[in-house]
Amino acid sequence: MRILHTGDWHLGRTLEGRSRQKEQEQFIDELVEIADFHKVDLILMAGDVYDSVNPPAASEQLFYEAAARLTSGGRPLVVIAGNHDQPERVSSVSPLVLRQGITLVGLPTSEPVTIHAARTGEIAKIAALPYPSEARLGELLAGDSGEEELRLAYSARVGKLMQLLGREFTPQTVNLAMSHIYVLGGVESDSERPIQVGGAYTVDPSALACGAQYTALGHLHRAQRVKGEGMIRYSGSPLAYSFSEAGQAKSVTLIDVAPGGEPTFEEIYLRCGRPLVRWSSTGGLQEVYTWLDEGRDASAFIDLEIRLSEAMSMNDIQRLRKSREGIIHIRPIYPQMEMELEQISRSRMPVQELFRKFYQRQTGGAEPEDSLIELFLQLTEEERRQPEEGEEN
Repeated sequence: MRILHTGDWHLGRTLEGRSRQKEQEQFIDELVEIADFHKVDLILMAGDVYDSVNPPAASEQLFYEAAARLTSGGRPLVVIAGNHDQPERVSSVSPLVLRQGITLVGLPTSEPVTIHAARTGEIAKIAALPYPSEARLGELLAGDSGEEELRLAYSARVGKLMQLLGREFTPQTVNLAMSHIYVLGGVESDSERPIQVGGAYTVDPSALACGAQYTALGHLHRAQRVKGEGMIRYSGSPLAYSFSEAGQAKSVTLIDVAPGGEPTFEEIYLRCGRPLVRWSSTGGLQEVYTWLDEGRDASAFIDLEIRLSEAMSMNDIQRLRKSREGIIHIRPIYPQMEMELEQISRSRMPVQELFRKFYQRQTGGAEPEDSLIELFLQLTEEERRQPEEGEEN
């Protein structure tokens, strides 16, 4: 059986207000092309269909169109909800699409998914576990347990669910697992919304040991393999969604596996999507304009850090932005900046105002969003409390 593993589409996501809709449409076109060209028997979508619980109508339409195109000709598609998704929204149209070969799993269940592959006649059993939130595992996470106890309780509960889901695995079926979780050892980036508090919601790879030949994971945006029973992989996201993903090659995973056999996989690298790049200029504005005139990274979104001896004016910033619409961030770095910030920090100015001034200086005058200031204050408070309470990491 040939399986295509993808996930973390994040339909509706923007980059600092820039729409990614067209790039996401290009991804769907490419995904359909890959599925057809490689004669895929089954598609696994490992969560985070959308970027929010209330996605734009255009994003929902894109998902429904994608599901219809991917299952054209009788190819099954199994989708689970991720931590960004509203689970009932993902599964709400199940009665309409199930007969089309589209299985939508919004909430955790103890029932595995059974799929019949039309081309090979083989049967796949899938232990499909959507994102198991704290609320859905609340009975094990209540009380005053420490972080290690919480992590073990969460991991054990996930393990129990996976064991239940895998109870119908047989030597005659292709046995698969799929979930949207953070597994210990996975490499993160800034664009995944955290689903763990410290390590409390980290899952030990042993919890996934349910007899699956291949385990398809979602949540982490870098494609990677995780150590554990069988083959466990994150497919990664199809697009780079933050500058922490700059330079990452995006892909989907193609798996070949027979009942009782060892799976093999291939990463199919994607052409779609605008690259995200970081520029660091030590030669001032003139160097940046030279790069722009040369057409450097012409199609990319750009995070620009520029070292200057004189303050950058708003006219300079506006001219840069007009020169290339893909410039997202402009962070001027001035000599003596750190010394000045040190002096400011000694004043009696409220910490949020200190952060505001620092952010304005770093971004060339931009105002930080209230949510960013709130996050900074939370982090500051956690840092202040940590040595007082003697908490362990």
